Amino acid sequence: MDIAATLGRLRPMLGVGLLLLVWWVATALEVADPVLLPPPQKAFRALYDGLVGGSLLADFAQTIYRTVLSFLIASAIAIPLGVALGAADKLYRSVEFVIDFFRSTPASAVFPLFLVLFGVGDKTKIAVAAFGAVLVILFNVAYGVMNARKTRVLAAKVMGANRLQILKDVYFWESLPQTFIGMRNGISLCLVIIVVAEMFIGSTDGIGHRLIEAQMLFEMPTMYAAIFAAGALGYGMNWIFLTIEKTFVHWGGK
Repeated sequence: MDIAATLGRLRPMLGVGLLLLVWWVATALEVADPVLLPPPQKAFRALYDGLVGGSLLADFAQTIYRTVLSFLIASAIAIPLGVALGAADKLYRSVEFVIDFFRSTPASAVFPLFLVLFGVGDKTKIAVAAFGAVLVILFNVAYGVMNARKTRVLAAKVMGANRLQILKDVYFWESLPQTFIGMRNGISLCLVIIVVAEMFIGSTDGIGHRLIEAQMLFEMPTMYAAIFAAGALGYGMNWIFLTIEKTFVHWGGK
């Protein structure tokens, strides 16, 4: 039983092992130029050196700061607004086209607008990421509210709850499962936008800056290390939200 449980926990690592094996074989056979595709051990060595005493750790911290700040701003705007719009179905339908239009617009397309408004700097990166995440979170929160079970809403009204109490004590909690989906998607989008912005909008630090600088200088192990760091950060953030969701919203759908 213990062996089976151990194998079950290790099963997700099989894909990682297979990927590394294919990468190592490709470099051993020189399928690509060794300068462009170094062996995995060199990339992991660059990752280790960058995180332990190197500049990659500071870049990692800066990207986390920008991502988390933009996500918090987006959540503070989108969650209460989503609850309010979702509870007023007619109002939401009147602005649904605007929300869907901007939600479908690539965030990179509004970079020039935010550059004009905020200039080159952290404000632009954070504002663009927050803008993209607001729409994703708001959309999910609003639909979570609109799909709330009518029996609980009716029960609250029968018990004499006013509109504010229904919003706070019924709609908010009923929408939490869908809200967490929106938040997970939102923080992933924030990370993507922040890394892209760090690559192209006058950055001097951050994972995106490190990645594009390494590519331009042909420091390929460092470039792959930055890619690994960005991937690990995205995976870690998603795992944290999944854990929180399973812990606090385990009642979803019951």
